[in-house]
Amino acid sequence: MTRIGGTWQNWGRSASVTPVRVERPRSPEGVQRAVKAAAAQGLTIKAVGAGHSFTGIAVAPGVLLELDDMQGLVAADTVTGRVTLLAGTRLHRIPGLLARYGLAMENLGDIDRQSISGAISTGTHGTGTEFGGLATQVVGVTLVTAAGDFLRVDDEHNAEMLPAVALGLGALGIIVEVTLQCVPAFVLQAVDEPAPLADVLATVHDRAAASDHFEFYWFPHTDVALTKRQTRLPESTVRKPLPLVGKWIDESLLSNGVYRAVCAAGQVVPAVTPPFSRLAVKLTGDRQYTDHSHRVLTQARTVRFRETEYAVPAENAVPAFRAVQALIAERGWRIEFPIEVRFAAQDDRWLSTAYGRPTAYIAVHRYWRADPTAYFEAVEQILLEFGGRPHWGKLHTLGADQLRERYPRFDDFLALRDRLDPDRLFRNRYLDRVLGA
Repeated sequence: MTRIGGTWQNWGRSASVTPVRVERPRSPEGVQRAVKAAAAQGLTIKAVGAGHSFTGIAVAPGVLLELDDMQGLVAADTVTGRVTLLAGTRLHRIPGLLARYGLAMENLGDIDRQSISGAISTGTHGTGTEFGGLATQVVGVTLVTAAGDFLRVDDEHNAEMLPAVALGLGALGIIVEVTLQCVPAFVLQAVDEPAPLADVLATVHDRAAASDHFEFYWFPHTDVALTKRQTRLPESTVRKPLPLVGKWIDESLLSNGVYRAVCAAGQVVPAVTPPFSRLAVKLTGDRQYTDHSHRVLTQARTVRFRETEYAVPAENAVPAFRAVQALIAERGWRIEFPIEVRFAAQDDRWLSTAYGRPTAYIAVHRYWRADPTAYFEAVEQILLEFGGRPHWGKLHTLGADQLRERYPRFDDFLALRDRLDPDRLFRNRYLDRVLGA
């Protein structure tokens, strides 16, 4: 379906565009037709997913492709555990599609609203020292190139391209199908508990190594870390999910409803932020349960925010965190959102933030109605000093020259881009900045 006019904006309200044309293809062939038409008319073309990137990576001033009608399972192989999905499939739909085959995605991020193609293309990741980001689960991709051709990349076709196209920033073509290497379905035993921040920082690497998945949150203006650790167990394990009432109080009422009101109040009276943060760590983050993997790994996030996140070498996690902590104290800022610290294994995806090194992620947030500029840019300078690489879908200021220094395969990626999109059919302002025009 095609419609003229209208403004697209992302979830965080940090990017918007009024494209020349919006199209909603229903099939890979529909995408192919749209790409050929855009090229013939001299228009750029971009696909958007759920709009959960905070950067302008999906902004499409020419032709905007909404892939909402391209969702679902294309094929599943229970012997190999490989499944192929249409590119617009939302992450929260995938567990239901895989359940009949006894499969699950190996790991997930903490939000499941994104499309699978958007999530892999921007470097979405979860936590766990033995697990890579979502792009590391990709074993095959079909995309439409700027020439309007279907290009299959997997271990039998153009295999050398896989480390680039599995995390391609939307710069190499329009993804229409994604093949994932899945694992047997599993459950997670979760323990969420507060702990003294000083103790967590002193033992964070031991904690991360001792659990399949570990992360912690720290609310500024407190001395407590909210830790989350999870252990993978067979699907046959008896589940003990959170009681519905308790889950609603924790996640809907306190973590989203009350929190939204306090964030809004903090914009008018910043002094309310520190006492609420101290109260929040007393009322939330202390529970144990066992449930299907996707119900443990992902959380509901309805309070709108903006975010920057940097990946630093894992060994720099603590000094980098302490530097951010000191920054907040020195500036006297009243920061209403917690800082999140997660971990990931090194991988081989050329533009992965974890390329070639075990990684720690430090993410900072602001309520969407607050101006995050001073906070985010000051944090960015600190994390750059610790070898940081910015998350492609989260706010940052770096350009191609700075990024080239941080990615050993950066120029290899650009060379492949020159091959697949020499006329920059898939460009936009964000890609011009981070990859060069």
